[in-house]
Amino acid sequence: MEQPQKTVQQQLETATRSYDPNTGLETRDMLLNIGPSHPAMHGIIRIVAKLDGETLKDIDVEIGYLHRAFEKMSETVSYNGVMPYTDRLNYVSPLINNMGYCMAIEKLLDLPVSERAHYIRVIMSEISRVTDHLTCVGASAMELGAFTVFLYMIKAREYLWELVEVVTGARLTISYCRVGGLKSDLPEGFAEKTHAAFAEVRKVLVEVDQLITRNRIFFDRMKGTGKISKEDALSYGMTGPFLRSTGVNYDVRKDFPYAIYDQVKFEVPLGTSGDNLDRYYVRMEEMEQSMRIVEQCLKQIPGGPVAVDPQTGKPMEASEMVDRAKMGQIDKITDKIAITDPTLEGSDSRVHDKILVSEKRVSLPAKEDTYGNIEGLMNHFKLVMFGHGIRPPKGEVYFPVEGANGELGFYVVSDGTDKAYRVRVRPPCFTIMSGLHKLLVGEQMADMVPTFGSVNMIGGELDR
Repeated sequence: MEQPQKTVQQQLETATRSYDPNTGLETRDMLLNIGPSHPAMHGIIRIVAKLDGETLKDIDVEIGYLHRAFEKMSETVSYNGVMPYTDRLNYVSPLINNMGYCMAIEKLLDLPVSERAHYIRVIMSEISRVTDHLTCVGASAMELGAFTVFLYMIKAREYLWELVEVVTGARLTISYCRVGGLKSDLPEGFAEKTHAAFAEVRKVLVEVDQLITRNRIFFDRMKGTGKISKEDALSYGMTGPFLRSTGVNYDVRKDFPYAIYDQVKFEVPLGTSGDNLDRYYVRMEEMEQSMRIVEQCLKQIPGGPVAVDPQTGKPMEASEMVDRAKMGQIDKITDKIAITDPTLEGSDSRVHDKILVSEKRVSLPAKEDTYGNIEGLMNHFKLVMFGHGIRPPKGEVYFPVEGANGELGFYVVSDGTDKAYRVRVRPPCFTIMSGLHKLLVGEQMADMVPTFGSVNMIGGELDR
C-alpha cells in the first residue's frame, strides 16, 4: 500500500537528527517557528525553519492567516460594489487596485473611457506607487535598525497621502474609481500642491540615500543576500521590482501599455544580481520615475470645465427647483442648474462628462440630476437596485496593470447578470512568496529579515 506523502513540515520534523558512524556523533538540527507573531512576519506569515547553527537548511512557508474571501465576495455584489473590496487588496497602494478592476470590467463592456479620466487614474496610481515604495523601503530599513530612515520615509508618505485625501476624501480605503470613470475630478490647485509635495519627497529621498545607500552596515546586510537568478524568478512567475532586480526588463506599463502610459516618457530601472540591494536600488529609482510620470500628466491632461457656464445654466437652489417642479412650473427650471449640498457633489454635472462615460447603462448620473429631475432619479435607481445595475454581456476577460509589487491582474467572467459569475485576482506578491525558499535556503538566519522585507509582502493581496 502506497504511503501518504509527507508534508514539508513533517519531513522537517523527521529529519532533525543524523548519526555519523565514523565519529560516533549525533547531529541535531533545530526547528524554529518564525511568525506569525514575529514582528517581521507582519503577524500573518508562519515560517518553519530547519537550522544548522545559524544556517537555514530548509523552510516551510505557511500563508492564509488573513484570508478575506475577496474573490467570493466580489461575486455577491454589483460590479461597482466591489470597489471597497479592491481597496483592501494592496492597501498601501489601493488606487492601482481600483484602476485594474475597473479597466477589466470596461474591457468586458468594450467601453471607452474619457482621456481625462485616464490621466487622473494614472496620476493617482503613480502617487500610490510612490507611497508603496516609501513604506517598503522605510519598513525594511527599520527592521535592520535604521529607524531614522523609517521616520523620514513616513514623513514623505504623509505629503502624498494628503494629496490622495484631497482628491478622494480618504487616505487609505479610497474607493475612488468607478466603472466608466471616477468618483470626482481633481480639485482646483491640485497641480501646485503636487509639485510642492514632490519637492519635499525628493528632499527625503536624497537624505535617505545619504543615510543608508553607502552605509557599511546596510550595504553588507543587503549585498548578496536574498539572491535569485533570472531563470528561477521567471519560472515562479515573479514580476515587478523583484523580477527587474535580476535584469529582466518586464513592466506591464511598457510591454502592454494601458490608459495613457504610451503618451508619457519614463524608464524602467533594472538590477543585475537579483539580491536585496538591487531591489532597494530599483525601488528608489522607480519612485523618481513615477513622479516624472505624474509631472508629465499634469502638463498634458486635457482641460475640463471647473465652473458653471452662465450660457448653459443658471444656478438655483435644489429645494426651490423641487418645489417648482411639484407645482408644474417646468418652464421655470429648464435652464437652471441645481445648487446642492456639498456632500451631494461627488461627481457633479459641471465635470461629469469629463470623468465618466455618457452611458446610462454604466455610470451613475450627476448628483444634481439624481436629486433634480425624475429621469436622473430613475437612472440612479436602475443602476443601484438589486437585479439591475451594470450588466456586461456574457464573456470573460483578463486585464493586467503594473502594481507596486508587479503584475496585478483581474480575471472576470460575466454571465450577463448584474454580478460577476467569477472573479480571480493575480496578486503579484503571491508568486514571490511561492519561491521564498529559493531565496532563503542556504542563507543565514539574520538574512531572513532583509529578504522578507524586500518581498514587500502585503497580506491583503497575498491571501485575498
